[in-house]
Amino acid sequence: MNLNRKSKLPLYRQIANQIITNIQTGELQPGDKLPTERQLAKHYQVNRSTVVHALDELVSSGWILRKQGSGTRVTPGRFGSRQFLFSQWRSLLSGPYLKEDPFLSELNQRKESTTTIDLYTGALPNQLIPNFIFPSFSWQQIREEKEKLTSTGYAPLKQEIRHILQQQLHLPDENQDLLITSGSTQGIILLMNLLLSSGDSLATEEPSFLFSLPLFASLQVRLVGIKQDEEGIIVSALEEAIQQKKIRLLYLTPNHQNPTGKTMSLKRRNEILAICQKYHLLIIEDDVFQDLSFDQSIPSLKSLSPHQVVYIGSLSKVFSASIKIGWLYAPKPLIKSLAKAKDQMDGESDIFPQLFAYHALKSSDYQQKQKELERSLFQRSQSFEKLLAEFKNDWQFSAISGGLYYWLTWKHQKLSRRQWSIFLEKELFVAPSFLFSDDTMSVRINYTRLAPEQYDDFQTRFAQVTEFLKNSAI
Repeated sequence: MNLNRKSKLPLYRQIANQIITNIQTGELQPGDKLPTERQLAKHYQVNRSTVVHALDELVSSGWILRKQGSGTRVTPGRFGSRQFLFSQWRSLLSGPYLKEDPFLSELNQRKESTTTIDLYTGALPNQLIPNFIFPSFSWQQIREEKEKLTSTGYAPLKQEIRHILQQQLHLPDENQDLLITSGSTQGIILLMNLLLSSGDSLATEEPSFLFSLPLFASLQVRLVGIKQDEEGIIVSALEEAIQQKKIRLLYLTPNHQNPTGKTMSLKRRNEILAICQKYHLLIIEDDVFQDLSFDQSIPSLKSLSPHQVVYIGSLSKVFSASIKIGWLYAPKPLIKSLAKAKDQMDGESDIFPQLFAYHALKSSDYQQKQKELERSLFQRSQSFEKLLAEFKNDWQFSAISGGLYYWLTWKHQKLSRRQWSIFLEKELFVAPSFLFSDDTMSVRINYTRLAPEQYDDFQTRFAQVTEFLKNSAI
């Protein structure tokens, strides 16, 4: 594409916009090397200083990486780290800027095949989702129940969830309120819109599923990844980021983190709380996998520091995405502001999913079904670990205490994004680490979706993938 010499938009901005367009349309793939500064200057017929200015802007907005001796490459992952340039907003409304990752595009194209093993999808398989019998409702009864809708949700459902939070999770009740949302992601969006401004940063674990969401780019919010160890997010790395970057919020998934499956230790939780108290940093605690734990959970961040933490919960992981019910539990003034923001976004909440969720939670056998689900998940996790034992010389993994995911790391040579296509070729759907970070060496697997009758087929395909990777080079 040629530059518009008559445009009021500076030439370096036009170059940056064109490179972003090439990335988002797939012409430039994540990890691809860009032409040299000299080649770009010749192509656009500008001096090298203009090209350098454009590349510097793309580095600062997270689209490319520059390393001396290695050249300039498209950022391999971390979609949430990328920000659109101010000059792009008009095109963003109708343009291709929010296209999905090329790996996911190919995965979705292959979904129609009946021979795939889907370990990518972040949900329980249908056969494990508890079955509930719902009462019949007359239209008059539904109209009467709708009268119980408040600005923060269906009152009986709110009361039942609050009871569970207080009795089972020991969350505080004083000065706290609850807002029903259409799934946990809506809660995250509400918090971003209310608490962050353009140019602010949100810190989270790295890797994190947040990096796979394009919504942060559209909000002009920068995601800052903080490295983890076996106990969770690293305290010294968090403090360094707080001091050096414009961080306004910290988002954490202490239990069964997505994608790594790690559970943060109690010691680390207390250390994180102390750091955030020191810098007056609000914490968002996402606990959507709480109902998928195998054993007694470690105390939540919310129970340890009620006024410092906004708690996110969800029923969608247990009930499936067909009932999109999530909630935010936070100090009353914040919930009041969030309810106003929610009303401006989508108006009144639908009564039907809230009504169904309430009757499921109130059913006499809910606790029994919950325990049965936990036992089934534990059995599947144990069986999956036995399958992985055959590959322990090639893949590193750790036992989990609940949730949906195992995190496997390749032990041998460095892998490139393109080598991960072997999983797609073998119709073994997984989530490579480059969807959640800059790393290309690990993979997230939803073990719950692997049925016993698929074990032999999985082992065969995974062995073929492993052998291919061992014999391949970047």
